[in-house]
Amino acid sequence: MISETIICSKADWLKWSIDNKKALEGIVAVYGEMGAGKTTAIKQWLRSINSQDVGSSPTFSLVNEYDSPGGSIFHFDFYRISSLEEAQDIGLEDYFDSGRPCWIEWPDKISELLPKNTNCLNIVAQSNNSRKVTLETYEK
Repeated sequence: MISETIICSKADWLKWSIDNKKALEGIVAVYGEMGAGKTTAIKQWLRSINSQDVGSSPTFSLVNEYDSPGGSIFHFDFYRISSLEEAQDIGLEDYFDSGRPCWIEWPDKISELLPKNTNCLNIVAQSNNSRKVTLETYEK
């Protein structure tokens, strides 16, 4: 299923996150140009599930682990990787097999490693500072 939404504020992100909670519980590939709002979205996703963690970009560590009332959440940023082997070396498959939410920034760098039923989110900045958000979900 594909849905499109215009996001104008952090409050909109929070509402969107609550409305799309089921999709966020799986593996989510988050596409968007630099500055599109990928990390901002993830911060609101954490709020929507009552996590006490604020969230930050794991650009240098590749993965951040957040706590939530439902368990761990993994947030990846593959902007700086130079090979698929680098992603595999951190045990990416184990994270995907954990059954825990995995949110991935710059998934195009590891597209060959993404599971078939990965939910895809595309964020596009608009001229009025809003974001066009397209979510494509797959049945499990």
